[in-house]
Amino acid sequence: MAKTSTWRTLAAGSIGNFGEIYDFAVFGFSVPVLAALFFPGSNRPAAILSTFAVYAVAFLARPLGGLMFGMLADRIGRVKIMAMTVWLMALGTAFIGLLPTYAEIGLAAPVLLVLCRVAQGLALGGETSGSTSYIIEAAPHDRRGQWLGFTLIFSHLPNAVVAGLLIALQAAGSTAYTEWLWRVPFLLGGLIGVVGFWLRRSIEEPEEFKQSARRNKEESPLRAAFRSGGRKGMMYVVMIQPIYSVGAYLLLGFMYTFLVRVAKLEPTLALVSNAAAVVVLSLLLPLGGFLSDRFGRKRVLTLGATWLAFAAYPAIHLAASGTFSGAVIGQILFAIGLGINGGASFVAAPEFFPTSFRATGHAISYQITVAVFGGTSPFIATFLTQAIGTPLAPALYVTGIALACLIATQFVPETRGVRLRTSVEGDSYDASPAALRDAQ
Repeated sequence: MAKTSTWRTLAAGSIGNFGEIYDFAVFGFSVPVLAALFFPGSNRPAAILSTFAVYAVAFLARPLGGLMFGMLADRIGRVKIMAMTVWLMALGTAFIGLLPTYAEIGLAAPVLLVLCRVAQGLALGGETSGSTSYIIEAAPHDRRGQWLGFTLIFSHLPNAVVAGLLIALQAAGSTAYTEWLWRVPFLLGGLIGVVGFWLRRSIEEPEEFKQSARRNKEESPLRAAFRSGGRKGMMYVVMIQPIYSVGAYLLLGFMYTFLVRVAKLEPTLALVSNAAAVVVLSLLLPLGGFLSDRFGRKRVLTLGATWLAFAAYPAIHLAASGTFSGAVIGQILFAIGLGINGGASFVAAPEFFPTSFRATGHAISYQITVAVFGGTSPFIATFLTQAIGTPLAPALYVTGIALACLIATQFVPETRGVRLRTSVEGDSYDASPAALRDAQ
């Protein structure tokens, strides 16, 4: 088989990222209508909380999906698993668009909604680690941040796409949108499976993975991941990842509802402001990856976490002002810090692991971190806003997480430019922080 071209390699990795965030963006933006259709009742805040709880269910399923598909990716290959996960992800989204509502089948409606979210979570758990491992193993060692950063553009642009789509659909009238047009974005998610399968059906495994597969045929990825080197790698991921998980899912899954319900911004303006911030985030992620290739992962991670620690309060304050300009500027303040930090964290996390169990080790640590911090962040932000009685409450949460990650980042190893390992014992690579620094 001929070597896979650069554009097809990047496109194959990008389509999964697009599908991942498209699914969550559609659900996040649809929380108000889903709350009314699947959790009806007079207590509107309780319905919103219930819907955000369902939003979080997919994150709870992600560690299981990451473990299952991560082990398979290390065993049978990145490409086969990437084909499986893109289909499961797309079908889970499309089925939500076909579900009957609470008024039609009663309690079975929210139960089926939860099951669809579980399917999405399982797929996304495997997708992230599989495609990320594929990209960094296929990329030149000094451009891993740039390559992965490019694919990350497509992990956030879906928010802007979904926002534009919802604006167009809502223009038909609130009645038509509530009755049936809300289903259209979910059904369109099924097309991602078709496009993703076409892009991934003929790509080749990275040479890095082929070498690892030949050298580590008998070793269990799960057992290897929990050895000393693997445990360290997982600990490092948990140390750097929470701030991006919290900030990104507040921006992607919480801010629209916050702007409409708390800031009392008109829904169309809320969508436009959120889309603008997401475009900024999408464009800054490759910059964060590029800077991490140039100056090192730790420096860029530190810069992004510091920005978020100082920007969280003014960002939420502006967003809560009830003005369109405040919503745009506040969310862009979030996006700047997230883009810088995320461009470095997404490439550093898989670099902490050798190829033989990269997808498994990354999946366990990354998905648990995202589930604990990212999946619950809209719920926690909503709860804090109601419990404390101030719209600025989410800023306290973001600031605390940012400061914790800022401190923790100083204790992780630098991985920029370090040659990827095929196994822990397979070569002379020393995973200690000192050795990683010496490799620069």
